[in-house]
Amino acid sequence: MSQSNVTDISSRAEHVSAARVTGTAFHGDWVDSIRVNRSAVERRVNTLGSRRTVKRDWQAAWLLKAIQCMDLTTLQGDDTAGKVRRLCAKARQPVRQDILEALGVADRGITTGAVCVYHGLVEVAVEALRGADIPVAAVSTGFPAGLSPFSTRVAEIEASVAAGAAEIDIVITRAHVLNADWRALYDEVKAFREACGPAHLKAIIATGQLGSISKVGKAAMVSMMAGADFVKTSTGMEAVNATLPVSLVMVRMIREFCDRTGQKVGFKPAGGISSAKVALGYLMLMKEELGNDWLSPELFRFGASSLLTDIERQLEHFVTGRYSAAHRHAMS
Repeated sequence: MSQSNVTDISSRAEHVSAARVTGTAFHGDWVDSIRVNRSAVERRVNTLGSRRTVKRDWQAAWLLKAIQCMDLTTLQGDDTAGKVRRLCAKARQPVRQDILEALGVADRGITTGAVCVYHGLVEVAVEALRGADIPVAAVSTGFPAGLSPFSTRVAEIEASVAAGAAEIDIVITRAHVLNADWRALYDEVKAFREACGPAHLKAIIATGQLGSISKVGKAAMVSMMAGADFVKTSTGMEAVNATLPVSLVMVRMIREFCDRTGQKVGFKPAGGISSAKVALGYLMLMKEELGNDWLSPELFRFGASSLLTDIERQLEHFVTGRYSAAHRHAMS
């Protein structure tokens, strides 16, 4: 095992600071020009597993990076203050101390990228994370369907920011995309962006409900024009959530937007990402398509809950050569 490999990746990009996205005026011609070849997308995605692998000496390092880019999430009807406090404790120390010591990274201060909760538990999470450099993210705007009155959705954002949320995960009105009403989508996300004030905005476009992969690309582009700091695949509650094909389309829209404006927008796949192997595929996608700057929590996040348990089990296997039971890495 190479500890230098582990410490190199686990600290890489920690000091990359993404400038706040300001967006642009609405450009309908940018949207109209977007065309997506599904077959080409699928061929490109298929090369990730066959052409790129992470060698064993680097696997632990990449898995630690995945943890640092994780929005540790609980969005259940039975969430309680106690459950959120336990989740925040796990965010502070996501990997058992003995495993970190064996990897030689016990002094690296490894934490998750954020903790994501419903609005009603923002204050609990903020208090539980006091003194830690871990932001609290709140889902908002009538999550997950986004069909509550517009004024209510805006007020919900403002309330979460006032409660201490540093990041707001909003959901768009899917009908704007399905009806190709791109100006309405732009105006909606722009209003949400203004309501966020200093908080970063992650625009959830709900890729599984948009009807076509081309509309995924267009919705991502419009959200970035309106000032989204991140574009996010899914709420995690749709029938189809994050997939590599839709993620490839979205990250290429991020690249195009950066080429046009010089603004770096983050990416967050969410929903159904529960294994270390899948997480590595997303990290490889980011590195190959966008480069090392996007291998940092400032520009890349996983929306995840059970993923952390599998990663911690893989790290223990890396150290000991044995897989332990999941209950040895309990989330709460």
